[in-house]
Amino acid sequence: MTDEASPGDLAPGVMTEYLTDDWGSFIRSTKQLESFRSPYQAVEVHDTVRFGKLFRLDGHFMTSERDEFFYHENLVHIAGLAHPGPERALVIGGGDGGSTEELLKHPSMRVVTVAEIDASVVEISRRYLQEVHRGAFDDPRVSVRIGDGFRHVQETAEVYDLIVLDLTDPGGPSTALYTLDFYRACAKRLTSSGALTLHIASPVAHPDRVGATIRELRRAFPRVTPYLASIPLYGGLWMMACCSQNLDPREQSAMSIDLRISQRRIRDLQYLNGETYRGALALPNFVQTLLR
Repeated sequence: MTDEASPGDLAPGVMTEYLTDDWGSFIRSTKQLESFRSPYQAVEVHDTVRFGKLFRLDGHFMTSERDEFFYHENLVHIAGLAHPGPERALVIGGGDGGSTEELLKHPSMRVVTVAEIDASVVEISRRYLQEVHRGAFDDPRVSVRIGDGFRHVQETAEVYDLIVLDLTDPGGPSTALYTLDFYRACAKRLTSSGALTLHIASPVAHPDRVGATIRELRRAFPRVTPYLASIPLYGGLWMMACCSQNLDPREQSAMSIDLRISQRRIRDLQYLNGETYRGALALPNFVQTLLR
């Protein structure tokens, strides 16, 4: 068990993340595997009973071995399965490799570029989070570029079928990546049938952030499709969005999604099927109110 608690933790060995000033969740660490400060953020890896190896940055839960699929499958495949055949993808952030691993499940995928600002995140993931990335960094289709994601989008001449913003919450090095300027820069790097996906926040804990972000995205993209996923590590209901010139996941039926999963021979999906795909797009009334 770890001897020290990070700021905000309840007690030694108990990791806590506050969603608001008076609401959060805790996970007990059975062993601290890593703890250091990179040039950008505080990095930790813990072993836990419920989640297996768990990774967090600046005291925020990022991913874990046992629940990563709730997040990564929804972040990638809502757009990926709506696309007729994605070949080129860009992941901004995503140093744990989970989004990259999901992108590689599409047989049409030829190139995945990962733009991660913090080299230590990739190094830690290679060392401890094999059950998250499953060797994706060593796939010949994958190129990892350590550096600023905004700069990569501004300077690259590449266009992508999918752009996945696999980011920390707004703050620190990710602050500029939650701006209208960045969304518009990403829109210019998409093919006509391409899409950008991102996670936003909890509509329960952060309703104002959810509403404001969706409104900003609508200024950058003609089609913005909000959807929901339940992510245990993040405390429950979480908002994501698919943004595009033309692609709209709502045009897909449960039957068509199941058919595409079968035809593309996409295996090892633990969350998504045709019914859960359609269910993610069904927004409760209180969420629809937030997005007006």
